[in-house]
Amino acid sequence: MTTGALEGIRVLDLGRVLAAPSAGALLGDMGADVIKIENPGTGDDSRNFAPQKNGVSYYYKNFNRSKRGITLNLKKGKDVFLEMVKNADVVIENFRPGTMEKFGLGYEDLKKVNPGIIYGSISGFGATGPYKYRAGYDTMSQAWSGAMSITGWPQDDPVRCGASFGDVMGGLNLVIGVLAALRHRDKTGEGQKIDISLVDGCITAEASMMQVYLTTGKVPTKNGNAYTSSAPGGGYHTADGYMVINGSAPKFWGILCEKMGRPELVNDPLYATNPLRVKNRESLDKIVEAWTTTKTTSEIMEELLPSGFACAPIYSLDQVVADEQFSVYRNMFPEIEDEESGTMRFTNSAVKMSETMPEIKRPAPHLGEHNDEVYSEVFGFSAEQIQELKDQEII
Repeated sequence: MTTGALEGIRVLDLGRVLAAPSAGALLGDMGADVIKIENPGTGDDSRNFAPQKNGVSYYYKNFNRSKRGITLNLKKGKDVFLEMVKNADVVIENFRPGTMEKFGLGYEDLKKVNPGIIYGSISGFGATGPYKYRAGYDTMSQAWSGAMSITGWPQDDPVRCGASFGDVMGGLNLVIGVLAALRHRDKTGEGQKIDISLVDGCITAEASMMQVYLTTGKVPTKNGNAYTSSAPGGGYHTADGYMVINGSAPKFWGILCEKMGRPELVNDPLYATNPLRVKNRESLDKIVEAWTTTKTTSEIMEELLPSGFACAPIYSLDQVVADEQFSVYRNMFPEIEDEESGTMRFTNSAVKMSETMPEIKRPAPHLGEHNDEVYSEVFGFSAEQIQELKDQEII
């Protein structure tokens, strides 16, 4: 096991459910000592989320890997948390804006006891503006950002992305901010607050589509699997299914015309340039699909891939896991041993590094599993103090 690029960095993780916990998991994979802090007795709500085996949430386990776990009632244990902050580098949370301030534990409070603390916050709309106190979950972020308005087929209702990409983008943006803030602190000794909005993250994820509107004033709408700015490209039926191809670049447009047995289309006045092909997409897609439906998906890939042509089958999730490219060579589904659940597989980090490869350091903690270890060894509480905190139901 590698030590990780972030060895020596301590993170206090107050995150709940997905966005902030996913950031904490990635920081832990990278070697940070991430301490998951949960409310005594109840813990993170996601401990009850599906999928489950034998009453254990694997949802929770995935997003809380590579962490140690303790309990703390922030309302009763404000002073305890402030003591912990003195010996920490980063605090992350995804409460609604104003919640930590009500506890007396906002960034301005924390930097009084540790001027170098880096405080990372994720919320639906961020900490500024008239929407800042509104509830913001993944679906809301996809709706407010406009992402749903450009997802789906023209004749159908707007569609949410099947996965919680708004939450995941929020977690990734928080990690980026933390890493930049650590670099800044190395140079200046100063901490800072990182303010992440789920909606902002979705807006940046759709930047290619937003730029169409910002440049032309034309509002993009649902376009199925087609590309807005290039053609041919998108989804096409085959003899045995459905696949995606992209032949918009001049080189690949020529290759596609050759494979289709239609070399005259290369310089056809309707299709000679990418802007023309975009303009005449409807008739062009009929020509392309007249060819793809005569062959199986595998046959088309065998014809196109050797020339560097971009094409792909549309995998189901079980096919993704079964493909050695992802499961073996990219190690995207590693196994770890968990005392509670035995051998488990997780979705790994997408970050690969040559010298300090991120990896899962430990399974997700049981509720309060590391209370004695962390409070005594990391924060210097005596056995008597720890027992008193337990008796008062602070931890």
